[in-house]
Amino acid sequence: MFVIPIYIEAGITCFESPATQYKELGLTLDELLIKHPDATFIGLASGQSMQGVGIFDGDLLIVDRAVDVNTGDIVVATYNGCFVCKIIHKEKRLLMSASDDYAPVYISPENGFCLEGVVTRSIRLHKPCVEFTHRDKKFV
Repeated sequence: MFVIPIYIEAGITCFESPATQYKELGLTLDELLIKHPDATFIGLASGQSMQGVGIFDGDLLIVDRAVDVNTGDIVVATYNGCFVCKIIHKEKRLLMSASDDYAPVYISPENGFCLEGVVTRSIRLHKPCVEFTHRDKKFV
């Protein structure tokens, strides 16, 4: 893949395309976005509870299992059998949403909780590029 190192404004101008003479950086998206390839997976965000930190329904989440988890990190975890994406507070044992519409959830020893990894990047899809079905829900 060729990466074109240009800054693009949303406005329209009458200048020639900056891609007419570009410099190849020789990097792939994997190299730019993923630090630990063997410990990284990609998930699909669902819901509105993390919009306060810029994660919207349908965004791709790059989740790294090799990153140390700190309070304030956005994590993906299983909680009582469901995948969740939340902000973690390690000392208080809380999973918090980025919206005041959702109360923090306390992680008790009785809960089925497993930390899956830290969200290191999120990618907004302005036009869906994949279509798949999961648990009778179709994602486009």
